[in-house]
Amino acid sequence: MKIAILGTGSVGQTLGSKLVELGHAVMMGSRSAGGEKALAWVAKAGKGASEGTFAQAAAFGELVLNCTAGTGSLAALAAAGEDALADKILLDVSNPLDFSKGFPPRLSLCNDDSLGEAIQRALPRTKVVKTLNTMANAIMVDPSRIPGEHEVFVSGNDAEAKATVSRFLQEQFGWRRVTDLGDITTARGTEAWLLLWVRLYGALGTADFNLHLARKPG
Repeated sequence: MKIAILGTGSVGQTLGSKLVELGHAVMMGSRSAGGEKALAWVAKAGKGASEGTFAQAAAFGELVLNCTAGTGSLAALAAAGEDALADKILLDVSNPLDFSKGFPPRLSLCNDDSLGEAIQRALPRTKVVKTLNTMANAIMVDPSRIPGEHEVFVSGNDAEAKATVSRFLQEQFGWRRVTDLGDITTARGTEAWLLLWVRLYGALGTADFNLHLARKPG
């Protein structure tokens, strides 16, 4: 499969490298082609990896992953182009964390809105599915890193797109428990979790943790 990764940070590089390893053709997009981080990733990831602009990557990908920093996601997706993203699934991993006033971060969107919803409004012809945004990037591609059962969530308006993403997470990364939260407004919950996530990271001194839902039988 041809997959676009928008964003050159650690999340995008981790996801992109795993997908190349699995045999996919992956193009990493950034503001301008030939950036130092993107070129270094291509050299490290090897055969199947390429880089270009946001627009080039969006046009290339059959599936598009938004791994940009949340405060820059809307601008990056605008640069990618609404037409290039039309009718495609956009797997949105971003969070609206704003560190402009230092730590702890605040959410630039919350309560009655979310970044996932803002992206869906900006791209009405795109099937936005929010997922993987509740954990560290190493766990995204290797859930076995955490012992036992734990969760990944999907939020989105298109049921078929969510089912496709759920299968993708299971087949490509080995996720066993994918929980469909509902429409894209449920991204408010998973994005808000990051306020607690950063505090747990500070308290535990590690990012190797994830959510487990203990369900009552029956």
